Amino acid sequence: MGAQKKPAAAKVREDSEDLSRQRLQAILLADSFTTQFRPITLERPKVLLPIVNIPMIDYTLAWLESAGIEEIFVFCCAHSSQIIDYLKKSEWYTRPNPNLLVRTIVSHNSTSVGDALRYIYEQQTETSQIQGDFVLVSGDTVSNMPLADLIQQHRDRKKKDEKAIMTMVFKKQSRLGIGSDQLFVAVDPLTKQLLHYEECNSRGGDFCLDKSLLDSTVLVCSDMQDCYIDICSPEVLSLFEDNFDYQHMRRHFVNGLLVDDIMGYKIFTHEIQSSCYAARIDNLRSYDTVSKDIIQRWTYPYVPNIDFSGNRPVKLGRRGIYRASDAVQSHTADVGASTVIGYGTKIGNGGKIYNSVIGNGCCIGSNVVIQGSYIWNNVTIEDGCEIRNAIVCDGVKVRAGAVLQPGVVLSFSVVVGRDFVVPAYSKVSLLQQPTTEDSDEELEYADSSSGTADHSSGLNNLQIESKASELGPDGAGYIWEICDSAHDEEWKHSVVPIPMDKLADITGAMDDDDIEDDIVVPPSGELKSDTDIINTDANDSYGDFEREVEEEFLSAVEKDNKADIVIPLINLHRLAYNMDSADCAGAVFYSMMRLAVKSPHNFCY
Repeated sequence: MGAQKKPAAAKVREDSEDLSRQRLQAILLADSFTTQFRPITLERPKVLLPIVNIPMIDYTLAWLESAGIEEIFVFCCAHSSQIIDYLKKSEWYTRPNPNLLVRTIVSHNSTSVGDALRYIYEQQTETSQIQGDFVLVSGDTVSNMPLADLIQQHRDRKKKDEKAIMTMVFKKQSRLGIGSDQLFVAVDPLTKQLLHYEECNSRGGDFCLDKSLLDSTVLVCSDMQDCYIDICSPEVLSLFEDNFDYQHMRRHFVNGLLVDDIMGYKIFTHEIQSSCYAARIDNLRSYDTVSKDIIQRWTYPYVPNIDFSGNRPVKLGRRGIYRASDAVQSHTADVGASTVIGYGTKIGNGGKIYNSVIGNGCCIGSNVVIQGSYIWNNVTIEDGCEIRNAIVCDGVKVRAGAVLQPGVVLSFSVVVGRDFVVPAYSKVSLLQQPTTEDSDEELEYADSSSGTADHSSGLNNLQIESKASELGPDGAGYIWEICDSAHDEEWKHSVVPIPMDKLADITGAMDDDDIEDDIVVPPSGELKSDTDIINTDANDSYGDFEREVEEEFLSAVEKDNKADIVIPLINLHRLAYNMDSADCAGAVFYSMMRLAVKSPHNFCY
């Protein structure tokens, strides 16, 4: 006698039980497959670069853990042994969470996201496999958004429509996107299905839209930002396996599905609330912006004074200054607002450090000026140096009187000679610049053996030789050349404030609606409910805005800066806090009056 057919209700119940038994899984891509952080990433993988003194990957892992993810597959390619060694020594291995399993997958031949996902699909075993829906993120993601409800929404949608295989996370455009490519998306406002996805190289550019989408029921947005956080069904991996021409996740896979009328797979969107934070550090400008967001506590609870991922928290003081307990600062040194001072760091007499991050074990001499810069670990800066809007990697020595002009990047162990001036936007490394760049832009760096790069092993044809003449007679390092076509776009790929003329072009191209829709998040503490946000955001945001404008104004007065330097900085604060010109004028006037009251005999009217 044949087995009785189970009723539909019982089948649905069993399906629900199967889903509930599935581990919440994530694939974390620990390789960017890009060259945006060269020459730094020739020696260290991007996910291990510090963001406010904590490796990027720790922010991503801590967020996934707190969001309820139970198993994380970390895909490694470039510098794979460095990543694995770091994870083994970190709390992810030494103090494992019984509810979280972290696995590593290594491939030395992958050159794109597509290659990585195909390799993961091929390497699955019974004990190590993607069992169901999974989260796909990069190891340079900083977020505090909840995932459980989003994953459940994706699963519920998949039950109703088996072709719904992916949900992409978006947010309203913020200052993070200033200077980056503009994104155009078309979405069904009722179902949230993604209908069109296109990136334009410049703001205000043209884009192509299928005539079938020119309907009143289609929402076309130019103020959205892709968070590169995806909820995927297992079919996503199999589609990469079946289509070897899929290399780039957005350019090939997403756009490929959107124009495919045969398979009929669908992608849906999810817009995160303004009380949540999500960003990817995909270039130096976003590195700078996310760092500032962390310092200003937009990423709470992933902030410098709270312990996560085994980091050593630093104490938060007045004016948003974070200082390690054993940091030594001279009484005559001035540390300004929005600054982080790491463990074991010493600051000499007369130093002035503003809006910067100083790493662990640094030695900063007397009369040193550091502004808007990121000084990593074990850096020595001798007396009388000036560093503005630069990145200085581990082990660098900047000899007395040297100047780093805005936009400079000094890679590991570089030595800048005495009184030498490093030109603006220079990238300096102990490694010679490759004679021919990779033809595929989607390649960070990967060797064919260990996946690592260090000073002892060499990097293919790259030579490690001191060339003192490039950085002064007692310096060491090569200044990399910038291709002619990139000179006008240098500001986009640096931590330098946006030039005034570029800022005017950007703001002129933005509609008033775009500015009004800028993200508004409480920056000073825990995430709040929607009701609390409505009641307190306006006052809190203006107060923070006013304080930051006052800091800029006082700094400009002290340094005797001209208006053309101060105006773009204040405009950035205006965009960040969704303020108008009248608010700027009021904040500046308020700052002038406060200064006049404090120093009535010294202030000139």
